[in-house]
Amino acid sequence: MNTKKQFVLCIDNTDYEASLITRKVYEVIPDEQAEKDDLIRVIDESGEDYLYHTSHFVFIHLPVEVEKALTVA
Repeated sequence: MNTKKQFVLCIDNTDYEASLITRKVYEVIPDEQAEKDDLIRVIDESGEDYLYHTSHFVFIHLPVEVEKALTVA
């Protein structure tokens, strides 16, 4: 299992306007079963983690400093 944090940028919030914000970065929560179905798990605007189809996002690589800033709660 990959332990490096992964991040995605929301590019399409169609049908999820209240849950996802376009151009916002979300941290991916590892879910091997979901990945098999082209889904990813993120904590959305409700504050809960949900599954979304990968077509709503693009995976991005961030500098280490940015990753640290995004994962500090």
